[in-house]
Amino acid sequence: MVTVVGVRFRNAGKLYYFDPGPLWPTAGNAVIVETTRGIEYGEVITGVCEVDESQITPPVKSVIRIATPEDCAHEMANRSKEPEAIAVCQKKVDEHKLPMKLVGCEYTFDNSKILFYFTSDKRVDFRLLVKDLASIFRTRIELRQIGVRDEAKMLGGLGLCGRKLCCAAFLGDFQPVSIKMAKEQNLSLNPTKISGVCGRLMCCLKYEEDHYEATRKRMPRIGKEVITPDGNGTVVDLKILKETVRVRIPKGDSTEQKDYPLEDVKRVSRFGENSNTGRTEENDDENDDLTEDIVEEAAREENISEEEAKKEFSQLTDKQ
Repeated sequence: MVTVVGVRFRNAGKLYYFDPGPLWPTAGNAVIVETTRGIEYGEVITGVCEVDESQITPPVKSVIRIATPEDCAHEMANRSKEPEAIAVCQKKVDEHKLPMKLVGCEYTFDNSKILFYFTSDKRVDFRLLVKDLASIFRTRIELRQIGVRDEAKMLGGLGLCGRKLCCAAFLGDFQPVSIKMAKEQNLSLNPTKISGVCGRLMCCLKYEEDHYEATRKRMPRIGKEVITPDGNGTVVDLKILKETVRVRIPKGDSTEQKDYPLEDVKRVSRFGENSNTGRTEENDDENDDLTEDIVEEAAREENISEEEAKKEFSQLTDKQ
């Protein structure tokens, strides 16, 4: 175990661990730390604690000091210069006619470097741009290409729910999100309804996925025969959050559908099934069928051709 403090440099940025040394800052303190980029100003998010060495990326740098009022003023002065730096950089980008979209910039605390972040659909030769910027700002210049999810994180905004974007509010790292998660949660497969402002699948699809997966494993499959207090029937729907099963039961010449708590439903034992769970041992991966379902639903709801819907789907699932 290693004694560390967790420090974050920007809102909702990644959490980094540092050796507190004799200072032992508490959560909420501003600190000056040594990083691979130089001297930086950050905020302590987690106070002094012990973490496993596997969570640490060596070498662990040290906290130099708890920030003074002068340090805070210097950091605010650096941030106030960022809009002007972006404007200058954008002017030079236009002059060189580079196919890039400038997103933001950062001054390091010691003013030894300025970082500019941009997005682009392809590789950009920005060597001449760097030379021009270095001659203007008289310091080291670094241009860093980022993906569309990082762009949304930096710029912020509102999601479909009306709240601040999760990535800009509290998410430190992006978690892998797949179209299967939307399918598991019975959500619309229309790309416009499950994608965020970045054009990729919404990060919140991941939040409840573990619960859906764990609960679904205990439930029978749709279409399987089960035993209920009212007799045998066929599963027609699953309510994951309520943990209930809707079963179609024969009633004379007709059928009746009723919802039953999961504990009141038992599977009809068959060869090849695991009697202790609601799932069989066969493969449950439905990804091969998802693309066709998504394309058909998107084409129908948006009144577009299937070729256009396929293009939307491919953009939605592209990696950064």
